[in-house]
Amino acid sequence: MSSDIKGKIFKQVSPDLEQVEKALEENLDPNLGLVRTIASHLLFSGGKRLRPLLMIHSARICGYNTGLEILFSIIFEYLHAATLLHDDVVDKADMRRGKQAAHTRWAAPQVVLTGDFLLARALAIAAKIEEPRVISVIADITQAMSQGEIDQLEKKGQRDLSEAQYLGIIERKTAVLIQGACRSGGIISKTSRQKEDALAAYGYHLGMAFQMADDLLDYMGTALELGKNPGADMREGKLTLPLIHSLAHAGVKDRQWMYDMLEDSSFDQNRFEDLKAKLIALGGISYTQAMAKDHADKAKASLQIFEDSDSKALLHLIADYSIQRKV
Repeated sequence: MSSDIKGKIFKQVSPDLEQVEKALEENLDPNLGLVRTIASHLLFSGGKRLRPLLMIHSARICGYNTGLEILFSIIFEYLHAATLLHDDVVDKADMRRGKQAAHTRWAAPQVVLTGDFLLARALAIAAKIEEPRVISVIADITQAMSQGEIDQLEKKGQRDLSEAQYLGIIERKTAVLIQGACRSGGIISKTSRQKEDALAAYGYHLGMAFQMADDLLDYMGTALELGKNPGADMREGKLTLPLIHSLAHAGVKDRQWMYDMLEDSSFDQNRFEDLKAKLIALGGISYTQAMAKDHADKAKASLQIFEDSDSKALLHLIADYSIQRKV
């Protein structure tokens, strides 16, 4: 099913993706070749371009189709790439999108500063819109994402991380950027505040569903599918919803076994398979799937205010794909 949805999405957005890729390349424009090399290592390594597509079609669902939505959409891909470069340094991640993480090839300060450059490029392009509220959206995004990363670092390894705390982290780390891309599509189209809020609601729920699906894939996916080793969150001491829910419903013996595994710095594939079995038995996997589906359904429901259109149909497909994808 997910491959069918992916095919339908790609067929509709293929012309947009070609223009987005061109705009990303043309607007990178650093003064230093090294900055371009480091930025390109991540930017052109096979990302889905979800955030640009969401801004483009959030604008078009409101009737804005001037071509400028393509240029403005890359703001959110530059922002996304900047956060990934920074996060990989902070998390000491080895892999990203099936390739070596940038900081394993170049010095960490160079990678961090390249992320800062991408943030600056995003702001420079946003200034061309001449709409202060888009700048405000970007400022809110960067503040929220920075605080989300700090919050996650402070809670790293925390055994008793609650579901509410987890939801707060993923809202700031993932949902706010997707929400901002969708709201900005409404802003540049100068649509009504009601429709703009509907797009923001769609983006919020889509972002939550997307992150929960990612957290599931970290346990249920393969290294080939993920482009990195499974179990990365657990090895970094990050508790996500499948594990949080399972710990809350485990008996004393199973809970202690999971705690011991979390504290073990080594990684044993057989023990990891045992952990997955426990997450399934304790309902952590099915609970996360249900929560992700609920958010995806709410995302689609948020679009009821809009008339039927190709863009509305696409946004519905993206919501379905967010929880059915394999990567």
